[in-house]
Amino acid sequence: MSRSFIPQYPELNTNLQAVADLITNRIQTADHQLETALKTMANNGGKYIRPGFVCLFSMIKGPNDHEQLLKAAASIEILHMATLIHDDIIDDAPQRRGAISIQAAFGKDIAVYSGDYLFTVFFQLITEAFANTPLLKVNATVMSKILNGELGQMAHRFDLNQSVSTYLDNIKGKTAALFSLAAREGAFLGNLSEQEVQIAQAIGEKVGMAFQILDDILDYSDGRDMNKPVLEDLTTGVYSLPLLIALENDPSHAISDLLAKQSQMTMDDLLQIRQLVIANDGVKIAHRTAQQYSNDALALLADLPDSKATRNLKKLINKLLNRTN
Repeated sequence: MSRSFIPQYPELNTNLQAVADLITNRIQTADHQLETALKTMANNGGKYIRPGFVCLFSMIKGPNDHEQLLKAAASIEILHMATLIHDDIIDDAPQRRGAISIQAAFGKDIAVYSGDYLFTVFFQLITEAFANTPLLKVNATVMSKILNGELGQMAHRFDLNQSVSTYLDNIKGKTAALFSLAAREGAFLGNLSEQEVQIAQAIGEKVGMAFQILDDILDYSDGRDMNKPVLEDLTTGVYSLPLLIALENDPSHAISDLLAKQSQMTMDDLLQIRQLVIANDGVKIAHRTAQQYSNDALALLADLPDSKATRNLKKLINKLLNRTN
């Protein structure tokens, strides 16, 4: 079934539809319930931004091996899906992308098997796409970075003393590493020079940092047009950049007094924290930080060859900065 992925990029969406079709083909299994869960996750509205980065970076200099490109892009989305499923299990999250989560719909057992199955598909795809290349080792390293970022985040749940630098280190692993991998793989498949591949990798990391900070800012929105419950991170003890900044700027310690209740916080407490975070410039300064990461990414992008794909990357990076969901 055809659907729109990243709006306003029809040529890119043709490739992303092919990636989606490949994923659907690869997640077929003899277990009916497991396959239903996997297809539910695959079709629940993901925008395929990371595969989009693989495709766009691969197009900068022109033609590439189309089959290899599709497998690489699919592997990125498969890995992303697997981490989301496991995140939802850990957080006991009822929703994902505005729909019921796999663990809520099918139970934790099926959710665990779904995530594990996706990891096996991921390994199959990267082996087919990158046999006898350095990218196999790079993928293994990125998986380690993602896990360490998640472990770092878990270690600081409900931690009022978490520093901004610790938060940034954690999201560099759990989110930015996958964007960086997507850009690096695309540049590699597009036959860019080694120096250009390194630039692409740095761009992906900057974009990933901005993307996660903006996602954390959205947690403090009013909930309209959102694909996740507001203040979700706060209720699970994940203290993101807007909150950490506000804690530093709150002379009354009203925020920390409310956070001391941890999982016993009421909805009124959460809404009060949101107001205090905004009042103490947490959202404003966090957005400024995301803007700086985006600006850095755009500055690096200027060092790559000018092409339609490069210009589309610039548009996409700017679009991500202004997203509302």
